[in-house]
Amino acid sequence: MNLGQFQKELVAYASEIGIDKIGFASAEPFFNLKHQLIRQQQLQYQSGFEEQDVEKRTHPELLLEEAVTIIAIAIAYPSKMNDAPQGTKGARRGIFSRSSWGKDYHAALRERLTLLEAFIASHYPDARMRSMVDTGELSDRAVAERAGIGWSAKNTNIITPEFGSYVYLGEMITNIPFTLDEPMEDQCGDCRLCIDTCPTGAIVEGGQLNAQRCISFLTQTKGFLPDEFRSKIGNRLYGCDTCQTVCPKNKRKANQIHAEFEPDPEIAKPLLEPLLKISNREFKEKFGYVSGSWRGKKPIQRNAILALAHFKEVSAVPALIDLLESDERPVIRGTAAWAIGKIGTAEGLHALKIAEEKEKDSEVLEEIQKGLAFFAEKSKG
Repeated sequence: MNLGQFQKELVAYASEIGIDKIGFASAEPFFNLKHQLIRQQQLQYQSGFEEQDVEKRTHPELLLEEAVTIIAIAIAYPSKMNDAPQGTKGARRGIFSRSSWGKDYHAALRERLTLLEAFIASHYPDARMRSMVDTGELSDRAVAERAGIGWSAKNTNIITPEFGSYVYLGEMITNIPFTLDEPMEDQCGDCRLCIDTCPTGAIVEGGQLNAQRCISFLTQTKGFLPDEFRSKIGNRLYGCDTCQTVCPKNKRKANQIHAEFEPDPEIAKPLLEPLLKISNREFKEKFGYVSGSWRGKKPIQRNAILALAHFKEVSAVPALIDLLESDERPVIRGTAAWAIGKIGTAEGLHALKIAEEKEKDSEVLEEIQKGLAFFAEKSKG
């Protein structure tokens, strides 16, 4: 079988195993990306979660000798939740971003890439391959753009004509010289909705993101959330979809294609108060299969506390006081103190005053004082 015919069979096989788009890109170095990444580092716009070695991120030949082609894949995920529960007073709910609905996409894409590798090896036993998803060295988006999967949008996501930006991306470097696909023209035009509606101004300009201000990144941090962002995250427990939901290219893109990514509404939009006391074991059993659990329960609990403060949920005050008085983690105690002040009940004020006398941690004390300051401002008003 000639290579051209095999490439057609590979594309057909990819569709059979649940890959929604596949493209083929050159494994030449990503020189433009290299300049962008260096600039991002200089501006301190990186999240810190990505590979820090710019050479590895932009030179595929450092990751696989004789690299010739990169196969890019995309799998669509749903943007719509059926029977989504509504939070009510006394039963408030948080939200996980759409990329964390259903099965962890890292596992789903790796499974498909493993099948692709086996299919290639069955026809080309000497083929060399290296696959990666999200946490690999290469930029998934740069590869997808070069492979014609979609265009790199102003919100820094890849947008596909078929599925909008609601796609998971992965890639495989190989030494097989496949026929290459053409990159897609940018179709954002003059639209800047994503830039103008980003809650924290994280999209500095079209195509440039300050990850340090991005709510998606901030919800994954483990320390105290900086004050300026606490009122911005709303009820988000993990991730942020604002720059996707406002995008005109995502209109009517429900993408309810793969059952494994359909959300369990009670996981994707969980009740907030039960999260405050959930054990590690319970958290792993309930949320362990979704990608949003990768940082453990602490960031989710901190975000749940901030969400309850956002709602000014009075019914949560006893549980927050319990955290303030007995939780071993300073970030949780301190965030609870801040939230108690934000909600502003007499019971909360009493608890903060007692905690101020007992607390030994300087950062928690600072948060207690912030909480008390909310009461002082209220009394002035």
